[in-house]
Amino acid sequence: MTFNSPSIVNIALVGGDACARDVLERTTLDFLDKGVNARFTAIADPDPESPGMVLARQRNLTVLTDYHDLYDPEYAIDLIIIIHPDEAVFDDILHTRPPRIRLMSHRVFMIFWKAIRSEERKLRAQYLEMKTILDGIQDFILVITPDMEILEANGAFLEKMGYRREEVIGKKCHEVYNRLEEPCDTGDQACPLREVIRNQRSVRQVRTRGSPHGKLRHFEADIYPIWEKDGKISKFIHISRDITERKEEEDRITRRLEEMVEERTRQLRETHQQLLHQDKMASLGKLAASVVHEINNPIAGILNLVMLIRRINEEGEVTDADRELFTQYLTLTETETRRISRIVSNLLAFSRQSKLELKQVDVNRLIETTLFLNANMLKIKGVKVHRDLDGDLPLILGSEDQLEQVFMNLISNAAEAIEGAGGGDLTVSARHRLAENAVRLTFEDTGVGIPEENVQRLFEPFFTTKKKGKGVGLGLSVAYGIVQEHGGGIEVTSEVGKGTTFTIDLPLRKET
Repeated sequence: MTFNSPSIVNIALVGGDACARDVLERTTLDFLDKGVNARFTAIADPDPESPGMVLARQRNLTVLTDYHDLYDPEYAIDLIIIIHPDEAVFDDILHTRPPRIRLMSHRVFMIFWKAIRSEERKLRAQYLEMKTILDGIQDFILVITPDMEILEANGAFLEKMGYRREEVIGKKCHEVYNRLEEPCDTGDQACPLREVIRNQRSVRQVRTRGSPHGKLRHFEADIYPIWEKDGKISKFIHISRDITERKEEEDRITRRLEEMVEERTRQLRETHQQLLHQDKMASLGKLAASVVHEINNPIAGILNLVMLIRRINEEGEVTDADRELFTQYLTLTETETRRISRIVSNLLAFSRQSKLELKQVDVNRLIETTLFLNANMLKIKGVKVHRDLDGDLPLILGSEDQLEQVFMNLISNAAEAIEGAGGGDLTVSARHRLAENAVRLTFEDTGVGIPEENVQRLFEPFFTTKKKGKGVGLGLSVAYGIVQEHGGGIEVTSEVGKGTTFTIDLPLRKET
């Protein structure tokens, strides 16, 4: 008769001390269900009440007081492991055992056993460490099978969802979350586990689910697949967080925002006071106050100049001296009008309502053009310009006009900072960063620098360190928005008395 499965190795222990009991306790007595073709079947020790012998009887193993009896073919022993440390026992068995029985000495066994115990201690320490970490995580963590059965759930999930462990483990995830008999495909949202299988990658979804008490709650969930060697998914790690309170707060803010906008035209001052207490409306309140303040000043100046011209004209014949005054007044009027125009232009740019017209842009040429347009201003303010431009810089996809506005703003700010320091250097560099597939631009000046407490606020709308009438604080906000729309990033570092560096990263994107 031919057998397809390999033969089973029967193992016997010689020695019944505490070490033998430890071996039986810490290893499975029957490895067959673990895919190992071996099993413990017998133990021999002169003392029938030794710890190993007692445990062996409890486990229904063959118990013998004379190890020579293990040689009996009735017990079909294939391997004897000597737990007893007496070398004489080893020598005796070595010379008396039948050839069919293999032998492992006490010394060899202890080498392996100590190594196993050492690894066990490491694994146990790692397990306890991992358990402590998972117990400390407030996000919900579930382990789910491809059949949507929940294998494990952390304490945060059970506590916050109001479940007992036995109500979750072994149940389908859609039964626990939505009390549904079928997978929770609802509306335009597919089951996230099926999405992972379909896309072969992790998935994030925001879903609404029911709690045991019937209240709907909102969750942001990330599902990560665990792959087997054959490319199949063995498990899903489901990590989610309850965002119900956050979403409800956002909904309340949104509703309040709509109410405030409707009332704003007739109760601006009252609405403004309410906006100060709403995080979502803080920018709108600041916008209203800043625009009124910045535009009212030049309008008041223009009004005074017009009234002066009218009074002089009504007093009698206009003289040459009066005409000279009129010319000065008109010049001032033009200056103030242009100031209003700049404020309005910044506001329009800040709103960024127009769609970007993208094309291939030569960044080096655009930098040179911007420096040329500002050459006279840079000279007057005592700025020495240094260029460090990569000659092989690739073209980027972007809006030439808007990028020029960014460069113009940074160069203008650098010039004012250098003027405040009594003159200095501005270094403009451009580099192709292959690893990030991007172009990096830096504008480094040796100006007065920016205090640390102001650096974090530079890109806030209407924040400015310039003197009154010199700016509205929208330039860097506009620049930040333009860079963001190009898929890039902008950062600033500064040290008072040494200078400031602005760094811009613009990704290389294909034209669509």
